[in-house]
Amino acid sequence: MRIGIPKETHPGERRVAATPASIAQLVKLGHEVVIEEDAGAAAGFSAEVYRRSGARVEADPAAVWSADLLLKVRPPTEDEIARLKPGAILACYLQPATSGRLLERLAAASVTALAMDAVPRITRAQSLDALSAMANIAGYRAVVEATNAFGRFFGGQMTAAGRVPPAKVLVIGAGVAGLAALGAARSLGAVVRAFDTREACREQVQSMGGEFLTVDIAESGEGVGGYAKEVSQAFIDAEYALFRDQAREVDIVITTALIPGKPAPKLWLRDMVQVMKPGAVVVDLAAEQGGNCELTRPGAAVVTDDGVTILGYTDLPSRMADTASTLYANVMVNLVKHLGGGAAVIDLSDEITRGMTVTHEGAVIWPPPPPAAPPPPAVLPAAAGTGAASAGAPAAAPATGVEPRAPREARPRGRVWPPVVGLLIAAVWVFLRWRFGGEGQATGDEAQAFVQHLTVFVMACFVGWHVIWNVKPALHTPLMSVTNAISGIIILGGLQQGSQPWQRPDGSVEPAVLFGLAAILLAMINVAGGFLVTQRMLRMFRKD
Repeated sequence: MRIGIPKETHPGERRVAATPASIAQLVKLGHEVVIEEDAGAAAGFSAEVYRRSGARVEADPAAVWSADLLLKVRPPTEDEIARLKPGAILACYLQPATSGRLLERLAAASVTALAMDAVPRITRAQSLDALSAMANIAGYRAVVEATNAFGRFFGGQMTAAGRVPPAKVLVIGAGVAGLAALGAARSLGAVVRAFDTREACREQVQSMGGEFLTVDIAESGEGVGGYAKEVSQAFIDAEYALFRDQAREVDIVITTALIPGKPAPKLWLRDMVQVMKPGAVVVDLAAEQGGNCELTRPGAAVVTDDGVTILGYTDLPSRMADTASTLYANVMVNLVKHLGGGAAVIDLSDEITRGMTVTHEGAVIWPPPPPAAPPPPAVLPAAAGTGAASAGAPAAAPATGVEPRAPREARPRGRVWPPVVGLLIAAVWVFLRWRFGGEGQATGDEAQAFVQHLTVFVMACFVGWHVIWNVKPALHTPLMSVTNAISGIIILGGLQQGSQPWQRPDGSVEPAVLFGLAAILLAMINVAGGFLVTQRMLRMFRKD
């Protein structure tokens, strides 16, 4: 298959869809790669480096646009669409939710278009998530631009010449870009606060050292696929009140809020900018979709009459063209592998391929159909003698005289006593039988040592049971690696005990040897089960 890498023509775009390293991988897969001359010059990749990687460098754009698969960054122009041959595959950003006219032109040209910004947010598609890769760069670069526009240190300092307080940064939207900005600002010593309508972001913000801000309204902004959704007007009013309070305190505001398929919501209003301190900075990462700030001018930096700088740059990832091109090119290699590695196969039965395919065989096929609803829970059969359950009504539980078992999460989780008491009784019985039964009675030192070991054993039972029992069910599978490590230690201890003479001088069996052999057996069962569960978990992420 011939893969074409054209030069980006969008004003200010420095990225390129392939790097020398990615081209070497594509050539290794058996593809012919044709790249337009100077396509990577703005990102620091010369034509000679591309040639050494196995690409064919062409000065004529027509030789590139006639390829079977076109890899780009920005959407194509009208002239570029006319150069595409029928049946070709184009992969780039397309913004399908707001680019209906562009999709119609691509469909009329019989081009299969893959939107890199429509990749489903599922685990198996993470290697194709170009949006997250670029958002990570944009969040980091936003802090760099804010640092350049800000008039003092981010981190506080105590000097002989005076004290410099740390900068206070507010991040609105704790997605990929917001968390990247939070981490970069924290690393520079700033005091960082973050707000997001999704409650799931709280732990992520706090784990990175930020303060998570909330409003006193119980409403979730969690949308489909991990994106935010629109919230009620009451929630928005509460947001505005919170932001107005923060506007008087913070020095830098970084906004990242976007809702797929809609213009960027206005969150930082004119009156909020007016009460900010002179020298404060607003970085609007949503500027390309209209901006979250009312005073944002897309593609430009604005200084208000109150001395507040508003940065509406729309090319933040492109300002780190080398890194951005490298990450984007890696995503493109993963895309080629996902399509089969050899000749590209558009398998619309695959969830990932269907989600990102917006035009195919002369038709616009976006948006994809919604995912199938999960099957309804199984209905218990009606009890004998009561007749069939009526249509649409849940069947009654079997009349067995036994109370139905509660769901797993609803069952009480504090029953630690039965196993611990059972183990304690067994240990005391063994000790009494050993201490007072027969001629081989233990000495005082042996009895004291046994009591010490028994105390440690019982405490370990209590602590271990509470620790494992209180772990959330979602973490049970990752916990297997920890239990395997503990079981390995138990096996070593059991081998040490089991290697001792198993028969005592009086002919009785040494209890320590029996305990050692039992520990080896139980620990081996745990280790084998851990590897089995881990193997089944890994199969979930394997594509057949």
